[in-house]
Amino acid sequence: MQDLRFTETILRWYADSGRDLPWRRTRDPYAVWLSEIILQQTRIAQGTAYWQRFMERFPTVESLAAASEDEVLRLWQGLGYYSRARNLHAAARKIVALGHFPDTLEGIRSLKGVGDYTAAAIGSIAFGLPAAVVDGNVYRVLARHYGIATPVGTSEAKKEFTALATALLPPGQAAAFNQGMMDFGAMVCTPLSPRCDDCPLSASCRAFREGRVALLPVKKPAAAVQERHFSYVYLRCQGYTAIRRRGPGDIWQGLWEPLIVIPSEVEGSILLLKESVRHQLTHRTLICDFYLWETERRPELADGFIWVTEEDLREKYAKPRLFELLLECL
Repeated sequence: MQDLRFTETILRWYADSGRDLPWRRTRDPYAVWLSEIILQQTRIAQGTAYWQRFMERFPTVESLAAASEDEVLRLWQGLGYYSRARNLHAAARKIVALGHFPDTLEGIRSLKGVGDYTAAAIGSIAFGLPAAVVDGNVYRVLARHYGIATPVGTSEAKKEFTALATALLPPGQAAAFNQGMMDFGAMVCTPLSPRCDDCPLSASCRAFREGRVALLPVKKPAAAVQERHFSYVYLRCQGYTAIRRRGPGDIWQGLWEPLIVIPSEVEGSILLLKESVRHQLTHRTLICDFYLWETERRPELADGFIWVTEEDLREKYAKPRLFELLLECL
């Protein structure tokens, strides 16, 4: 479906009202790629501060590739979804090994952590490739304007919406159109309380005309949220504490954690700091009790634990937010 009026309206609106974001002031593929990875699961306001910190610390892909994983995770700390940081680091090393940033959709998509949406965003913005982005904002704008009830999050929706967005793409202006669609969905055609009265597309919007704005897009049923219960035990011994790095196959891979159980035999004192601390992740709720174990002698611990100074723990080791909450209780 080619709809020149829709496309031209989005381009005009973006030229007048699009957001002024720092990574839009450059076509450096490294800067664009970094912004897209950070913003995959992060709001613009929070993501902008992290993007600026990464660009200051690692101004080039070579400097990012040369960093240790701990350095990258430490700078990422607080953003969550830490697999993004590990993938970012691995992809940086692949780019350096290639000798250049890939400039085709296939090449960009081959980078770890890059899917169809991210590849289209990087390709169109950094290299002008004719690729349409389809994210939550784009789904919402297209579903409402064209009255599409196919549930988003399904393979059918991905195929249908990608085909439509591609047909609407203006020749030579993919970057402006893609960014305009994302901004329009974030600023006008919002999930709640959309600005229909100010919308330049309201006259041709089927959802607005038929009173179905609140009903579109249709979402597939959300996954059930699971609960996990455990304890965090902060072991303090003469200015040192014991931590271990989390392994693969679970949340927070590569981050550092304290003891998660109280040993059966304990020297010293155990103090309950806080009970039933709730920490919400996307598909699970963590419920944790915080303990402080103080002792004068280092106990025997399971393999994988290391002793670090309490100062180094706070400054040098990447930790999940739940561990930070424990430290705030001390």
